[in-house]
Amino acid sequence: MEGLGYKILVPDQGQEDGAQLTKNNPEVWVKELNGGFESFVELLPEYQAQNPEMQVVLISLQPNSDEAVQAIRAGVHDYISRSAGAERLWATLEAALSGRKPPLRAMNQRVPDIKSSREQPIAVQPSMRAILELAKRVASSRSNILIQGESGTGKEVVAHYIHNNSYRCTAPFIAVNCAALPENLLESELFGHERGAFTGAITKKKGKFELAHGGTLLLDEISEMAVSIQAKLLRVLQEREIDRLGGQTTIPVDVRVIATTNRDLKEEIQKGHFRSDLFYRLNVIPLSLPPLRKRGEDLMPLARFFLEKHSRLNQVKLKTLPKEVEEFLRKKEWPGNVRELENLMERATLLVEGETLRVKDLEEICLPEEKDEALAAAGEDDAAGTLRDMEKKMIFQTLQDHNGNRTHAARILGISVRTLRNKLHEYQIAEQD
Repeated sequence: MEGLGYKILVPDQGQEDGAQLTKNNPEVWVKELNGGFESFVELLPEYQAQNPEMQVVLISLQPNSDEAVQAIRAGVHDYISRSAGAERLWATLEAALSGRKPPLRAMNQRVPDIKSSREQPIAVQPSMRAILELAKRVASSRSNILIQGESGTGKEVVAHYIHNNSYRCTAPFIAVNCAALPENLLESELFGHERGAFTGAITKKKGKFELAHGGTLLLDEISEMAVSIQAKLLRVLQEREIDRLGGQTTIPVDVRVIATTNRDLKEEIQKGHFRSDLFYRLNVIPLSLPPLRKRGEDLMPLARFFLEKHSRLNQVKLKTLPKEVEEFLRKKEWPGNVRELENLMERATLLVEGETLRVKDLEEICLPEEKDEALAAAGEDDAAGTLRDMEKKMIFQTLQDHNGNRTHAARILGISVRTLRNKLHEYQIAEQD
């Protein structure tokens, strides 16, 4: 953000929020909460009265859906989990700042654009190259695009690629995860609401369609959207206008919609979970991304890219991939696709000592279920005991490397904080027995 000309202010511990907000008058306030949600909501109107234009982003260490609904209704721009990751925070900041003028330094100097720093798709495999060529050809059209593929195949990366190659590239790219929000909150997120539209709506709020005006709106995991909201979305796509909750007038919007899904929408239609008319409205330009196991020529370029990326981010020396490691990677099934590959390369960057990766190293840092499959295939009788010991060692080593921070350790291990907590509980019981 500093590279874009924004000034980042870190609050002084011990000083009250109100005093610091009055002193600094920020455009966006990113507030991390670890409890104390109710008292924060009570004070929020006072903070907003001091700076009505300030956008508020809440990061919760203990998130729950009730708090999320209450926060959005109170006028918070976005409520995200601490474990959501940098990509989610980046998109949230993008959206929060999208309607504002760039800072003076950003206007007077040539600085990198937000979108230019995102990962570009890596495509050596002919099938993937053909998909990207098609995506680039249709990028500047107004047509809606439906991207289908298994989880972790890079659907959002391709969506950014389309946006960046369109005439909308200087306008906002706004992403909404349809599976992450309950039905009543998703409607307000998409279409916005007027003050007093419902209990707790103390300020007017623009929806994601308005924030994406002139740009691109990504509807991630569209198959998880409630049927009732699907009907309203269909009308927006047909009429290119939205109605805020509690609003009296329609608002025209110019938005290119890209939807993604890891489900077969035709099957969802047969089950009654997805509207056929919405499917045909979205499926103007269909793109189907192949899984990583069918992208053999892309595997090693992707592996090297992720190694370099996480070496740079963590400021550690880049490790090399010898031929035997390449063979090991090529034989894996990759059920988690590109995301799984990136997780493995990130863990290798942080957990493996030495400058050259070995097959043994990767076997040790594979996720427990991956080891289970590998050992079962090899027919080892003592797989359970071996796995348990290796899993326990890896988890405790990762916790030690991150000073006991379970959130950071879980991210490196590629598991949820809840799973990590359950594993630690299992080890404690086993020791008592």
